[in-house]
Order: sequence, then C-alpha cells, then structure tokens
Amino acid sequence: MVDRNAVIVGAGIGGLAAAIALHRRGWNITVLERAPALREVGAGISLWPNAIRALDLLGVGDQVREFSTVEGAGGFRDAHGRWLFRSPLRTGYGDTLMLRRPILLDILRSAVPAEAIVLDTTVNEVERTGDQVTVTHDGVRRSADLLVGADGLRSTVRALLWPHAKPPVYAGYTTWRLIAPPLELDSEVSESWGQGERVGIFRLADGAVYSYLVANAPPGSEYADDRAELRHRFGRWHDPIPAMLDSINGSEILRHDIYRLPALRSYVAGRAVLVGDAAHAMTPDLGQGGGTASEDAVELAAALNEDGNVDHGLQVYDRRRRRRTQAIARQSAAFGTFAQASGRLTVPLRNTAARLLPERLFLRANHATLTWRSTS
Repeated sequence: MVDRNAVIVGAGIGGLAAAIALHRRGWNITVLERAPALREVGAGISLWPNAIRALDLLGVGDQVREFSTVEGAGGFRDAHGRWLFRSPLRTGYGDTLMLRRPILLDILRSAVPAEAIVLDTTVNEVERTGDQVTVTHDGVRRSADLLVGADGLRSTVRALLWPHAKPPVYAGYTTWRLIAPPLELDSEVSESWGQGERVGIFRLADGAVYSYLVANAPPGSEYADDRAELRHRFGRWHDPIPAMLDSINGSEILRHDIYRLPALRSYVAGRAVLVGDAAHAMTPDLGQGGGTASEDAVELAAALNEDGNVDHGLQVYDRRRRRRTQAIARQSAAFGTFAQASGRLTVPLRNTAARLLPERLFLRANHATLTWRSTS
C-alpha cells in the first residue's frame, strides 16, 4: 500500500477523531495543536446515539461508556419546575450518554500515537500544489497528501483557504457551564425554560451535576461576578437550581457567547477538507456538535478508502456531509430561537406548544439525526 500522509490542524474532538479514523485506515498522521498542552477545562458533554455509533466505529465506544451515565427519561420544564414535555430518550434509538468533556478528550487522545501530536505550534501558511498540501507552522514546512482543518469556529485553515466564507454569526445568547457537587435530582436530565433564559441539568457518572445556563444578551457582554449574575438570574427558579448555584464558586464557571457558522458551499478546497466546527459550527441546542464532528471523521476516512482516489473521496465526503450537517445546524438554531423566547406572548405560546407536543412528533423531528449509520 502506498504511504499516504495527512496533517490535521486542531486536537479537539473533531481533530482527534479524524486522526484516529485515518490512522486506522493506514494513513500516516500528524496533528498540529496550538495549545501548549492537551487540556480541556471541566464541563460536560451529551452524546446522542449517532455520536455513540461513530465512537464505536473509532474503537473507543466502550471506554466512553465506562465513564458515562445513561440518560433516562428527560424533558422540558418551566422556571417553576412544572413539566412541559417528557420523553424516554432511549425510545428506539439507543442510549444517550453524558460524561465529562475532558474524559472524552483523554480517551480520544489515548487512541492517537503520542508522537503524532505536535503541541504549542501555530499554522501560518497553507500552499496547495497539485496533489500536495504544504503547511507552514512556526517556520516548519510540512507537506502531505491531505490537510484536515479541525481547528474550530475561528478556523485558521478555513480563513486561509476559504477567504470568502462568511464570518460566524452571534446566536443572540450567552452560556455559562459548570460542574457542581452531587445534588438530589428527580430526573437524570432536564432543561427548564424561563423568559429568554434556560437551565439544563444532567447527572454525571461520579454523582456530580453538569449544568448549562443560557441567557439572551448582547454579544461581548461582561459580568464582574459570574456567580452573582447567575444567582440574580436563576436564584428563584425551581429546586435544585438555587442550591446548585450556592454550592459552587466563581472559578468553576465557564462562559461563552454562542455563535454559529453560516453554511459553506463546500467543505473541500483541493486536498484540504474541513471537519467539525471548522466546517459547520452550530449552536449547542441539540447537543450535536461533538457527535457530528465524530461522524465527519468516520465518513471522511471511509470515503477516502472507497477507491483509493483522494480527490474523489473528498468529493464524496463533501456531498455526504454537507447536506446532513447543515440541516442539523439549521434545526439546532431554530430550536434555540424557540427555547429562548422572551416576549410576553411568545413565552406562554412556547410553553403551550411544548405541553401539547405529541411524543411521536418529537421523535420524528429527531429521527434523521439519531439514526445515522456510516455509509461504509
């Protein structure tokens, strides 16, 4: 077999998954990461059945299950704790798992040869010449048969090779994430809706609680004390939200404004290809960012393996992935807009719509997303 070399920019979920998938297909891989160490600050991640299938195909699914909790019945509440909609998450599709994001990154990293990862390096230039791509990072030139841009929402690879791509768009809300000590929960997973505000609560395998708290806000808003801001906004919501906020300190809270990436016309430019957030950064409202990035990795390696022709394989990948991921991104943005309703009329309308939603329609709306299977 002819040696094939791939340079992967970014060592997040998408980049590490791509490294694993390509390495398992016989590619020589190099992962370039600008961070000085592979650290992921503490937060949780939800993995839906499609994500679990992708991780199984990458050979790490059992390890992920070992450190995860299986989400059982869940749904949506109002700010007083009254259920608006409940559904057994396992209906017909398989388990949905929740675990700490750093654990997932560690599992993926352990499946990549240590010598393949180059840390503390920045990509400065990319040149395309026929069937080769040359990446310059901190003065080092590295040529390969394939360049995978997995460097996230603010992708350098995308900026260099897709110069006319539209910039990320602010979704209209900001999100705080935290992990709190164990609390008494009456449901493994729930999301509560207020007026332009939301709180999601999930139990982790070690008993701790992962929570995200969302609020409509202008982009770039600053808060002197995140914990005080959260207690002001959510301190009178239903239990256990006030107790959860009382149990943490400000250093445990992460906050990020939420952006999405406008749809690209192609995920491929010559021998360069985008995966994950670099290709289709979506709002987190459906919990599909990590899952679709893992799918991308599996489908990219499979497409490149079909007939050994890299250029043809990239076109196959682009055709398969762009339609699916952009549809999920649109659905996620629409759900975020719905859930973040803030008007005097739109809030009760939203709550009534959720209360009257038949479970079969909820499942049908998510059917295409959750039933993903690799094409090869």
